Parts: sequence; structure tokens; C-alpha cells
Amino acid sequence: MTGRILVAGVGNVFLRDDAFGVEVVRLLAERPQPPGVQIQDYGIRGVHLVYELLDGYDLFVLIDAAPRGEAPGTVSVLEVELPSPEAQPVIDAHSLTPDAIFGLLSSLGGHPGRNLVVACEPAEVDAGMGLSDPVREALPHAVRAVEEILAQATGADPQAGGREAGNEQECMAADLIRHLDEPTQEEGAQDAEQADQGGSHRGGAGAGD
Repeated sequence: MTGRILVAGVGNVFLRDDAFGVEVVRLLAERPQPPGVQIQDYGIRGVHLVYELLDGYDLFVLIDAAPRGEAPGTVSVLEVELPSPEAQPVIDAHSLTPDAIFGLLSSLGGHPGRNLVVACEPAEVDAGMGLSDPVREALPHAVRAVEEILAQATGADPQAGGREAGNEQECMAADLIRHLDEPTQEEGAQDAEQADQGGSHRGGAGAGD
């Protein structure tokens, strides 16, 4: 797939691990990316992000901290189907969860070609600045996951972009992606992928935080 791609990080930098998405896009912005890819930090400006998406994108990748019952620092890649336009999202102009972002986008008629969420299990979301150790250690794994997604979408070389040789944490993003309507581990599903602590990668259901 080629075309317009938006990679957006969201989160509140004053709530510890909630800044995960912001930190990931900061790292991505420092690295060369394929043509047509826009990397942007939206912080708590969820409504601005939704209106940007109304301009039309072939692929939307949202990066956020999202509690899903995993070990802190676990990185998950989720594929999202937009809800029905009739669903009425709860809107907070300054802080939107992934579910609310996709709900508002659908209600306004936005339809990106494909929607993915790269989520990290937070350890601490109390007031304060700075990521917890497991979430900070997950940053390079999330960067790798996004770059694999972009390489698959654009046909670019996934080894490009200044990554160090010998990276032992290879992320095969396509193998991690599941649809949101699939059952979670708590509902009795088998784990699909790795579950190593501190920046592991896992596919799963549920994008809300």
C-alpha cells in the first residue's frame, strides 16, 4: 500500500507513562521515514487529530499508553475497525482515549483506509513527569514496531532509517495484528505472540485506555 500515512502519538506528559505515545513519535521524528509518512505529536489535542484525519489518509497509526491487563511495558499492535457512525462518542476536547478518537472520527464521516494502534501497558499514570522503567525500556520496541508497519505499507527497506545492526528485538508487525472483535486472553484465547517482560510485543484486542 502507498499513499498518505499519519503516525500520531497522544498522551499527557504530566501523567508519567501516559506520555508513551509522545515519546515514541519524538524518537520516530528523529529518524528518516518513507515518503508520504507524517509523524506528529498531538499530545492531548485529540479533537485536532480527528479533524486532521478528515483530510483523508490511507493508513493511520495511533500510538498511546493503554491498560489492557498485560505486564507493564508490553507493546501490542491492534487493528481497529471504526464503530458505526450512529454511535455517539463521549467527547473531551483535551483528552481522548483511542476508543473516543475512533468513535468521533466515524461520527464525522472520516474513513482512513486502515487503522492501527501501537499500545503500551503503563505502570504508572499518576501526576508526575518521566516514564517508568518498563515503559521507557519499551520505547525502542515500539519504534521498531511502527517502522515495520511503515515498511510493509510503503515497500521501504525496514533496515533503513539509521537503526543499529544486530538488533535482537525483531518485531514482525503483521504477525502481531488482530482485530478488536477477537477475544482477549482473559476470555480464554491463546496468546498469539511473545510475552516477554519489559517491552515485549503482543497482539490482542481492545484499544481503549
